[in-house]
Amino acid sequence: MKNLWLFWLLAAVGWSAPNPARVVLIGIDGLGSVGLNAALKAGKAPNIQRLVSRGSWSPAARAVIPTVSSPNWATILMGAGPERHGITSNEWERNKFQIPPVCKSTDEIFPTLVGVLRAARPSAKIAVIHDWEGFGRLFEQQAVTQKAHPKGAKATAQAAAEYWKQQRPELLLVHLDDVDHAGHGIGWESPEYAQAVSEADGYVGVLLAAIAATGDEATTLVVLTADHGGLGKKHGGLSQAEIEVPILFAGPGVAPGRVFRRVLGNIDIAPGIIHLLGLKPHPCWTGRAPDFARP
Repeated sequence: MKNLWLFWLLAAVGWSAPNPARVVLIGIDGLGSVGLNAALKAGKAPNIQRLVSRGSWSPAARAVIPTVSSPNWATILMGAGPERHGITSNEWERNKFQIPPVCKSTDEIFPTLVGVLRAARPSAKIAVIHDWEGFGRLFEQQAVTQKAHPKGAKATAQAAAEYWKQQRPELLLVHLDDVDHAGHGIGWESPEYAQAVSEADGYVGVLLAAIAATGDEATTLVVLTADHGGLGKKHGGLSQAEIEVPILFAGPGVAPGRVFRRVLGNIDIAPGIIHLLGLKPHPCWTGRAPDFARP
C-alpha cells in the first residue's frame, strides 16, 4: 500500500530531481533488444538489470536506417537522422560523403552532444574512450578533453573506469565492441553472442563500480544504448532483430522502474541528455527528449 500511495503521489505532483552533475553514455555495439532481453530474462545481465530497476527505458527502441554503425552512432550523438547529419554509411568520412549535413559545427560536421555541451560549459571535462576506431571520427575533435582508443572492450572499460576515478568528467562516452564481433563471427542467435552480452554487462559493472567509488552514483546520469541488433551474422536490413535496440536512462531526474510510454529512437538520446542537464538542444536537432517526469 505504501508503494502504491507513493506511485500516485508522484504521478500527481510530477517526478522531479536535481539535474545530474555528470553523464556517462555507454554504447554497446551490436546489442539488439532480442539479445539483451534474453540475457535479462536469464539473469545474465545483473548490472544492466540494476539500471533498469532504478531508471526508465525503452526495451525495443528504434535504430535509424541503415542499421549499421556509423549512421546510428552519429544519430545517437547528433539528435538527428542520416538525412540531416549526412552520415549514411560506414564508408563516410569528412572528405567522403554522399550528402552534406544541413548544419555544421566547429569541425564542419553536424552538431553533436559533445559540441553542444562544450559551448554551454567551456570548462567541462569531456572524454571519449572508444573500442571501435570509427567511433572516434563522429564528434568535434577540439571539443573533447580526452580521447582514447584502447584495444578490446575489456581494456576500454578499464581505461574509462580509471579515467573516471582520476578526473570525474562531466561527460564520458564509452564505446564497447565485443558484442558486435560475436554477432558477425558466430551469429546473433548463438551461445557465443549470449556470452558476449553477459561479458559486456560485466564491463558495465566496472563502470558503475567506478562511479560508486568516487561517490558520484547519486548525481550521475547513466545512459545505455546500442547502434543496431543483427540477424544471422549480419545487420543493415529492416528486420526487427536488426532495428530494435535498448535505450536506458538512470539517474537524477529520471523516474525509476519505468518503461517509457513512447517508443524511443536513437534520435532522442542527445536531446534527452541535454534536457536533463538543463541545457538547450541544438536548433538543428530533430529528436526530442523523453518524458522523464512520469513514474
